[in-house]
Amino acid sequence: MSFQQGSGGFGGGSGGFGGRPREMHKATCGDCNKECEVPFKPSGDRPVYCKECFAKRKGGAR
Repeated sequence: MSFQQGSGGFGGGSGGFGGRPREMHKATCGDCNKECEVPFKPSGDRPVYCKECFAKRKGGAR
């Protein structure tokens, strides 16, 4: 049995550590250029992807 069943990498909820809402940061998707929010502060040295583009990349779209 896996603890990561159905886990997608974005969490999907508003719960962070200690039950507090996770702090979200505005970013621009590196693929589609849409504005999105991510649960980490982008450093600027790597591209950031929206949920849709992240899922496409993770799924290995060919």
